[in-house]
Amino acid sequence: MRIRYTITVLLIFGFLLPERAVCEEKPLWEMGVGVGFLQMPDYRGSNESRLYPLPYPYLVYRGDILKVDEQRISGKIFKTDRILLDFSGFGAVPVDSDDNSAREGMPDLDPTFELGPALTIKLLKSKEYKLKLDLSLPVRAFFSTDLSSVRHEGWVFSPRINFMKDDLIPRTGLNLGISVGPMFADSGYHDYYYTVEHQYAKSSRPEYSADGGYSGSTLTVGLSKSYKQFIFNAFASADFLQGASFEDSPLVKRETSIMSGFSVSWIFLKSEKMVNAEQ
Repeated sequence: MRIRYTITVLLIFGFLLPERAVCEEKPLWEMGVGVGFLQMPDYRGSNESRLYPLPYPYLVYRGDILKVDEQRISGKIFKTDRILLDFSGFGAVPVDSDDNSAREGMPDLDPTFELGPALTIKLLKSKEYKLKLDLSLPVRAFFSTDLSSVRHEGWVFSPRINFMKDDLIPRTGLNLGISVGPMFADSGYHDYYYTVEHQYAKSSRPEYSADGGYSGSTLTVGLSKSYKQFIFNAFASADFLQGASFEDSPLVKRETSIMSGFSVSWIFLKSEKMVNAEQ
C-alpha cells in the first residue's frame, strides 16, 4: 500500500507543479531528497478528502529524448521550434470505500494512472518578460492496478492552456504557472468512478450508469522558487463538474473539488555538464 501511495502521489505532484517559462542552462542531472504534502478529495466530486505526507527521492535527468524532472517523466517523440510531441503520465491514489460514506459497501478504488502522447503548441514566448503561453493536447489511456495486474479502463482527453511567468515579482525568483481547460472521457473512465451497479444500490444511492462525454473543467495555479540547494513548490487545483455527463451520479457529492499541495526538495549532487533546460 505504501508503494501505491508513493508512486501515485509523485505522479500527481509531477503533473500539477508549475513549469519553468524561459530557456536556461541547468545541470544534465541532479539528485536529492524531498518531502511533500498533498490534500486531495477521494475522487473528483467527493466531499471527503485526505492529507498525504510523502518523503521522496529527487531525481532529474535532462536528456535530449528522455526527461525525468521536477514536473514529470516524459519521452520526446517529435519537436520543432513551436511544436512538441511527447509521452507522459498522471496518477491518482487508491480509495478505501469503507472510509468514504458515499462509496460505503462498494468495491475499493485501486491506484490509477494515465499514459499517452501530448501535443504541445507554443502560442507565445517572451524572453524579455520571461513568460510563455502553450496549448497542450494530451490523450491518455486510463488504467487501474492492484500491483498484481493492470486493467485498461478507458480514455481521457484534457486540452489545456498553460501560462508560465518566471520572476513574477522582479528579482525574487518566484515563478508562476497557470493551467486551465476542459476534460473529456469515455464511458469506461466515468464508469470506474461514478457508476452504481444494481447490487450496490440502496435508497440513498440509487442505481446509476455513467456515460462518456464532458468531464468538467480544471483550473490549476502553481508557484515555485529555488533558493540555493532547495526548490519550493506549491499549487492549488479546482475541478468544476457543473454540466459533466456524470453530474447526476449519487457518488457526486460536490460540484467543485479542491486539491492542494506543497513540496520542498534538497539537491545535494549534480553534474558539471550544463544543458538547455527548455522543454
